[in-house]
Amino acid sequence: MNTIDTMRVLIPATVAFLVGVGITPFLTHFLYKRKLWKQKAGKIALDGTPATTFNRLHEKREVGTPRFGGVVVWGSVLLTAALLSLLAKIFPDPFLPLAFISRNQTWVPLAALAAGAMVGLVDDLFEVRGKRGLPLRLRLGIVAFISLLSAWWFYEKLGVSSVSFPFLSQPLQLDLWFIPFFLLVSLFLYAGGIIDGIDGLAGGIFATIFAAYAGIALFQNQMDIAALSAAIAGGLLAFLWFNIPPARFYLSETGTMGLTLALVGIAFLTDTLGHGRGVSVLPIIALPLVATVLSVMVQVAGKKIFGKKILLIAPLHHHFEALGWPPYKVTMRYWVVGVLAAIIGMTFALL
Repeated sequence: MNTIDTMRVLIPATVAFLVGVGITPFLTHFLYKRKLWKQKAGKIALDGTPATTFNRLHEKREVGTPRFGGVVVWGSVLLTAALLSLLAKIFPDPFLPLAFISRNQTWVPLAALAAGAMVGLVDDLFEVRGKRGLPLRLRLGIVAFISLLSAWWFYEKLGVSSVSFPFLSQPLQLDLWFIPFFLLVSLFLYAGGIIDGIDGLAGGIFATIFAAYAGIALFQNQMDIAALSAAIAGGLLAFLWFNIPPARFYLSETGTMGLTLALVGIAFLTDTLGHGRGVSVLPIIALPLVATVLSVMVQVAGKKIFGKKILLIAPLHHHFEALGWPPYKVTMRYWVVGVLAAIIGMTFALL
């Protein structure tokens, strides 16, 4: 790794940030002019009953603030990728090293990001039109379909059928079981997208996660993956600039679905293909997302088995709110935990 390699990562991140900041005023004007926010406050729990604790904490914030904030993230990433590829064709000498669209490294996560973003965009459109969005089963089915396509690409086109673990000298061969394993990881991580519930929380957590994978890919000399991960982190920082309280818009489904699907692809690309451990450290680097999913599972199990809630409210970050923590305290402590988890995860990934 040298200075040129570092610049190949930092420049796409910077460009994505600047593009994101540049398109935000136009997006904000459009969202507020069209009043693209939930028309009716209130949330329904998984059992079909009103989520009374959540509604008490967030009911007034749900209306008046647009959704679709994820457009800033994936829009800045896709525009950056297209811009650098175009410049590389026109001026190959200075810009060719910065173009990070490649078949063997970034096709899968870029395609997953775009596909998830489009599906999430449709869900957000339903939400702002007074409907409940796409049914959860349909969204899970779409995530599963996109994940199966990605898993097939890894298995058939890239020849990946194993996963590496720290302290094991040889990767664990999964053979055809690699495909269902990939699917389960995708569905679990997608469920962590519900961390998008407090101003600044999801943006900071996702930015930390993608920055960590940019570092892992950089040390593996997988420069295109490193540049893509850094560009996503840059787009998230642009989003975060406008999402810090009071939030100008929410990340919403068009952001979280695309980001989680892209993250799965990047994690697997930094595993055996990069002679690393990108998948096995994913639960560490993405610890806040994992804790979010597990808290919901614990809450559901408590209701089913014991007939009562274990937490005041799930997911976990709202539980802390219900305990009386101000939203900014929850967000900033999650950021601290996220950074520490990312550092620990990167360390194990590079062992």
